[in-house]
Amino acid sequence: MPINFRELWDYRELFLILVWRDVSVRYKQSMLGVLWAILAPLITMTIFTVIFGRVAKIPTNGIPYPIFSFSGLLPWLFFAQALQVSSASMVAERNLITKVYFPRIILPAAATLAPLVDFLIACLILGAMMVYYGFVPTWHALYLIPLCVLWALATALGVGFWLGALNVYFRDVKMIIPFLIQVWMFASPVVYPASLFPQKWQWLYGLNPMAGVIEGFRWAMLGQGVAPGPVVLASVLVSVLLLGGGVYFFRRMERSFADVV
Repeated sequence: MPINFRELWDYRELFLILVWRDVSVRYKQSMLGVLWAILAPLITMTIFTVIFGRVAKIPTNGIPYPIFSFSGLLPWLFFAQALQVSSASMVAERNLITKVYFPRIILPAAATLAPLVDFLIACLILGAMMVYYGFVPTWHALYLIPLCVLWALATALGVGFWLGALNVYFRDVKMIIPFLIQVWMFASPVVYPASLFPQKWQWLYGLNPMAGVIEGFRWAMLGQGVAPGPVVLASVLVSVLLLGGGVYFFRRMERSFADVV
């Protein structure tokens, strides 16, 4: 069945309540609170800088490795967290699903917005690093920054719809998700630039939708290098297919969620 947007609008208050609950629970009774949003990318960036920047000496097109890796980590961590919570949302909310009716597609959609808070907080650190290293955004491409965030969100939703629906029927899907995220990260240009791939194969590498997201976000933020071309075009196409296919698959399986979950 197609998405009933009128019905989704009628349930907008439930959507907002779920988003607020996920955001508040994320930091409630936490020892460090919002500091986790800063410590996670900082510690990861430090490890990557030592291993890939100092030891492996991966080229970064003249960008200092700390800011190079950090600018790639921000959209990636947002995507990874959004994918993880959206994939688990249907099983996590099984008590709600079995008691009342509402559009089930609200659950993974609301879950993906909570990691956005961590992303925005970590962006403050990226801004401080840009001032320290003397980088300025690509002013004529600033519009790409929110577009890249929406792009990462759409990709996480697309994959989350697939995995979230499958997780209702096959509980071992939750075992696959951490492994998928780990492999996907090293297949994305987080620790290395996409320019390492030959130009004629750039479109093939762009079949990874996060390759375009990270390259576009990094270029728009740091204002260095050549604007990503074939990678972005191929990645956008794959993201659209993932989102459209995910919505279709989720809606096909939705009517039996309450019976199975």
